[in-house]
Amino acid sequence: MSLRELQALGMTDQAGVEYAHYYLVGVMEGALEAHLHAVRNGAKAVICLKSRRLAPHMARSLYDAERLRNIDVYEADMPVALVMTNSLAHFYPC
Repeated sequence: MSLRELQALGMTDQAGVEYAHYYLVGVMEGALEAHLHAVRNGAKAVICLKSRRLAPHMARSLYDAERLRNIDVYEADMPVALVMTNSLAHFYPC
């Protein structure tokens, strides 16, 4: 899903806001699992939770913080997963 599509989903109604939140949680968990899989296969770790907490309710704030931190970097047609992966790498560095 692109950034534009996620924004449009969140603007439809209350159900759309909830769907967007659940989508972000899934993207966050998927990005973390994909990263861990790559690390198990020999890639360099760039996301390290160490004993820090990462909970589903944090997905929206991580996403929003990354968008604000790099306001001129992300374009509307870029994937949400890119923003989330960059956010996780920034807030949970190794």
